[in-house]
This record gives sequence, C-alpha cells and structure tokens, in this order.
Amino acid sequence: MNKTALITGATSGIGRATAHEFANHGIKLILCGRRQERLDTIKSALSKQTNVHTLNFDVRDKKETFAAIETLPEEFQDIDILINNAGNAHGLDPIQTGNLDDWDAMMDINVKGLLYVSKAIIPQMTARKSGHIINIGSSAGKEVYPKGNVYCGSKHAVLAITEGMRIDLNPFGIKVTAINPGLVETEFSHVRFKGDPIADQVYKGYKALQPEDVAEMIQFTISRPAHVNIADVLMFCTAQASSTIVNKNL
Repeated sequence: MNKTALITGATSGIGRATAHEFANHGIKLILCGRRQERLDTIKSALSKQTNVHTLNFDVRDKKETFAAIETLPEEFQDIDILINNAGNAHGLDPIQTGNLDDWDAMMDINVKGLLYVSKAIIPQMTARKSGHIINIGSSAGKEVYPKGNVYCGSKHAVLAITEGMRIDLNPFGIKVTAINPGLVETEFSHVRFKGDPIADQVYKGYKALQPEDVAEMIQFTISRPAHVNIADVLMFCTAQASSTIVNKNL
C-alpha cells in the first residue's frame, strides 16, 4: 500500500524538492501552499508518477488550516507522513530595533502554523497508532547568532515542540523527527532580506546545501525500518562549521 504524505510549504525550496523525492518513491502527495499557480505546476509535473492533491491555505490562519484539511478526498484522508516544512525568516535586526510585524510573521508561521497543522492531523495518527511527523527546524534551533534573536527563538521552539511530540506520541508508536539544516540555497534569503539584492551574496563563494540534499535526508528518515526512528538531524554543507562560520574559499 502506498503511503500518503502531507507537505506544507510545498511550492518552493525544501518542500518542493521533498515532493519530487517522494513522488520518485510512489508516495501519494498532499501539497500545501499559498500560491495556487505553483501548486498546479508541481501537481502537473508529479501526477505522472503518483496521485497528487493540492490544498491552498496559509498555515497562520487557524480556521483556514482546519477547514482545508477537512476537505481532503477519502483517498487522501489517511495521512502517514506529515512534513511540517512551512517556515520563514524576516529581517536581520538586533532585538532593540526589531520589527513587530516581522516577529509576528516568524512566530505565526514557524511555531503556531506548525502546531495548527499538527493538531489537525495527529488525531488520525493516534487512532491508527501509526505515522511519522517530520518538523523542519534549523541550525538556528541549536545555537543563537547575532541578529537572529526571534528567528532563532522560533526554531528553538520547533525543537522543543518536536521533543514534546515524541514523548507524548510515544505510546502510539508514532515517529517524530527534527531535520535541522544550516545554509540551504533557496528563496529563504530573498524573503529574509525583503528583496534586497544583498540576498544574492549569501550563497556566493561556497557550495551551500541544496533543497534536494535535505529532501534525500527526509526520504532516508522515513524509509527506516519500523523499529528505527531518526530523532534529530543537524545538516551543514561542508563549508559551514556553525551558524557564523562559513569557509567561502571552498
């Protein structure tokens, strides 16, 4: 029986790469995102390999999130794998000049959005006593760096929530994993720098992780035997040693 996976933030970066990776393995896909035209494009590309359903909603909106998931057709209702990938970073301000709207956006998407989607799906996993939840964290959840304040706080929260999930869902045999990448070459920096061309410099001078690298790790994690749970992964590119140390001569 083919498994069914729901992926948030599926329209770009790690989410889109994971959708492609899962399709290669015949996993049925529920792709979630805010950009319907991108969802349609990805669905068109992947429908040749597997069954695909799209949900257009914003994880920040509690009512919209639950309403969207309730519309799933019967053949997509039993979700075996949840990839909580939707997330963002806004701004690089020190705490004293931080933008409140940026703070709200990061906490609402990275923390509350993850919780809303999880709350909508976990009850069916506990009822079946099976499932695998993968929360996409960040190396920013492992260490705090200058001007990272609230973003790092949101990703530390993701790690704490992941560990809490693993404890609470242990009696139900549900696997819970945190995948924490360092620098990944995606649209992430363009969002963080709000379109400033400086975003293009973030990945210059070295080879950052690619979304496909993270997708392959996610696929490895879900393909372990039933008795194996990869609880926590920290991924860097070879040039990166920590959140603040990157060898740009490689």
